[in-house]
Amino acid sequence: MRLDGDWLDVQTIGSRQYFCGYCDSQVGSSQGLIFRVRGNTNATPDIAVHFCPFCNQPTYFRRDEQIPGIAFGNSVQHLPVDVKSLYDETRQCTSAGAHTAAVLACRKILMHIAVDQKAKPGLNFLDYVEYLANNGFVPPNGKGWVDHIRKKGNEANHEIVLMTQDDAKDLVSFVEMLLKFIYEFPNRVPKPDAQATTRS
Repeated sequence: MRLDGDWLDVQTIGSRQYFCGYCDSQVGSSQGLIFRVRGNTNATPDIAVHFCPFCNQPTYFRRDEQIPGIAFGNSVQHLPVDVKSLYDETRQCTSAGAHTAAVLACRKILMHIAVDQKAKPGLNFLDYVEYLANNGFVPPNGKGWVDHIRKKGNEANHEIVLMTQDDAKDLVSFVEMLLKFIYEFPNRVPKPDAQATTRS
C-alpha cells in the first residue's frame, strides 16, 4: 500500500538499487536521508534511509544490512483471506530474519489449506498433511516436500531447535508452489465462452 503524503526534508543522496521489502518492487532510489557518524570524512554515509518510488515506504540501510529485508517467495493471487494473511505474515517473518517463526507459519498454512479444501476442522497436523497428499492437492512427487514441512514444522514446534534461513527459504518456496497449484493456476485458466459451450 502506498503511503499518501510527503516526507519532509528529503534530499538527493547516492543512488541505490534494491528490492523494496514492502511492495516487492525492484527500485533505484536516490531520494532519502543520510546519517554520518561524527568524524567520518568518507563520501559514503554510515546509515541511509531510502524511499521507494512506488510505495513511498522507507528502507533503512546500515552498510550491507537492509531493514525491512527482502521477503522470500512471491505474491500469490486468488487466495482465501485467511490463507493470504498467513502467507503474507510468513513472508514478512523472513524479511525480518525470523526464520523459526516463518517455518511455524508454513506449518499453519498447510492446516488452513486443508480445512479450506474440505478437511474436517480439529484434526491434528499429520492428518491434514495426509489429507492434502491423498486428495490430489500435492503435485506428483511432492509428497516428500509435504513430509519435509511436517518434519521441520514439528522440530520448530516441539523441539529446542532454531530454524535456519535455508529452512525458511525451502518451506516458503514449497508453500508458494502449493498455493499457486491449488489457488492461482486454476483461476488463471480462461473461463469457457458460454455461447461456444452451447454450440459445442
